[in-house]
Amino acid sequence: MKKILIMSISAVLLITASCKDNNYLDIEPRDVVPTDKMFSDPALVLSVVADLYQRQLDFSSLDNGWASFADFSEAFPSENGSSFFVQRTSWGWGEWGTWDYGYIRDINLFIERATASTLKEEDKKIFIAEGRFLRAAYYFELVKRMGGVPLITKSLTYEGDALSLQTPRSKESEVYDFIISELEAIKSDLPALVNIKSRATRAAALAMESRAALYAASIAKYGAQRTPNVTLPGDEVGIPATMANAYYQKALAAAEAIISGEAGAYSLYRANSIDLSDNFAAIFTDKSDANKESIFIEDFKVGTNKVHSFTVNNQPYSRSEEGADAGRLNPSLNIVQAFEKLDNTYAPIPTVNASGDPIYYTNQQDIFAGRDARLAGTVMLPGSVFKGAAIDVRAGYQNAAGDFISTGTLPGSSTPAVGLDGPADGLEFRTQTGFYIRKYLDPVTGSGRRGRRSDVPFIRYRYAEVLLNASEAAFELGDKGKALGYINQVRNRAGLTTPLNDLTFDRIVHERRVELVFEGHTLFDMKRWRLAHIVWDGANMTVADLKSDIGSATKHNTQPFSLWPYLYQNPGSPNHNKWMFREVKLGRVTGANRFQSGNYYSQINDDILSRNPKIVKQPNQ
Repeated sequence: MKKILIMSISAVLLITASCKDNNYLDIEPRDVVPTDKMFSDPALVLSVVADLYQRQLDFSSLDNGWASFADFSEAFPSENGSSFFVQRTSWGWGEWGTWDYGYIRDINLFIERATASTLKEEDKKIFIAEGRFLRAAYYFELVKRMGGVPLITKSLTYEGDALSLQTPRSKESEVYDFIISELEAIKSDLPALVNIKSRATRAAALAMESRAALYAASIAKYGAQRTPNVTLPGDEVGIPATMANAYYQKALAAAEAIISGEAGAYSLYRANSIDLSDNFAAIFTDKSDANKESIFIEDFKVGTNKVHSFTVNNQPYSRSEEGADAGRLNPSLNIVQAFEKLDNTYAPIPTVNASGDPIYYTNQQDIFAGRDARLAGTVMLPGSVFKGAAIDVRAGYQNAAGDFISTGTLPGSSTPAVGLDGPADGLEFRTQTGFYIRKYLDPVTGSGRRGRRSDVPFIRYRYAEVLLNASEAAFELGDKGKALGYINQVRNRAGLTTPLNDLTFDRIVHERRVELVFEGHTLFDMKRWRLAHIVWDGANMTVADLKSDIGSATKHNTQPFSLWPYLYQNPGSPNHNKWMFREVKLGRVTGANRFQSGNYYSQINDDILSRNPKIVKQPNQ
């Protein structure tokens, strides 16, 4: 009781003392900057727009985990807790959905406050353009996933009438039109500077415009052909086929504005003409001004909180700088064999001859010889060197009796039968497919430690994609000559020096797959071409399936396969100590990717529908 009395007296004294200063409520808090002051100082406005940049949504990135790269049978997740990627038989209706109108409101407020500010006109113009760029970027993410959505371009305030705040979905084409028109409107307000990569530039606006217009065009063309049932009566989902050509023209024009140098001197990265695989890998790690291929990036910096663990999670086990933290993202044989031969033909990785007998190789990498240089620039092959040492990938050995042995040691040796880097079925954090990821893997010492991590940037737009956008748009508009000119530039950089003299839709699909894999394009490319339900058809795969129809746009690709190297041990044979390979489907691969019509547009949550009855449901709801 005494304690309570003391506390009560103290509270009264505190209140009494506080009330002696009648103006205390007028004192501005020292840790909050008022809006008018915030938008009078360019440095403070920069901190606001930096927060908006930080909140951008990407399907894949380097700071949202390695797992977003592991889906669609292009890779296997070597982490037992992530086996669901290869065990499920379908994707949920809400998969990949987004509906963040809080972010849109914050951008709208930013644009309005910047517009009303006392900033210098040159500062104001750029900040407003950046706000509109970021808003267009998020509406692009929305329309790719949800189709037509409410277009809200000003901040809304509740004033007692909830109905006035309810906005219906726009047509899918209207959202694309908004994105394109916004980027057209602001491009001249943004700097045409190649060395600015983490903020909006003229080239970044044009690159986004080109990609968005290409998406709209292909949905219009191929939606009518392949998914005529995926529509809504009000066109909130689906784009009329008659609009396709106009969108292709816009995609081509925006891409050619970059190619012509209108937005700066961008070019394909060619810093290393000796080793084209190393050159390709360096596109994703070179942050210097020499890299004129990357256009718009998410940047990171060691020594700050803005770093990522992509290298920690995916470094080869034997080269791990953090104990057993390694090896999660394993590229599949499916994507490895998609990289064509240097004579422009497709072929499976040759494990057997025409008689079905094993082919023996002196060196592990001989089996990959004569392939597109991007293969070894994207994927770490058995025997590849990382941070000064070759990785040790060996599934065991085959003895003279033909038995495959994966236990104990190599005959007459203390060397374990299985390599330190795998592969072994179910042995997580090592490769289980026979391959490690190379794209985005940081070669700098210390990048594999949790205490340091990596600041390799994530590239959102780069020049090679712009060339492929231009090629595809020109092809669809009937200008094959122009289309070949653009696609052959990309292929030449990869060592495919014999130019293609004809072009097909299948070639375009294939080229984007191998050039842009593990960059977040796979899902949305398959969706816009309306190929997703064909390629990911839910059917189990055999080795014969795997090896057939390589290069076909409609080849089904539902389960990741592995390629395991074995050392042949038979002292009496001329093939003793040579390498042989086997295709393997891992034990955890029990599901098969099945993309259904309802997956083309993500489900809209019930709470959103209940709050706004004007929102039309998706075709799958």
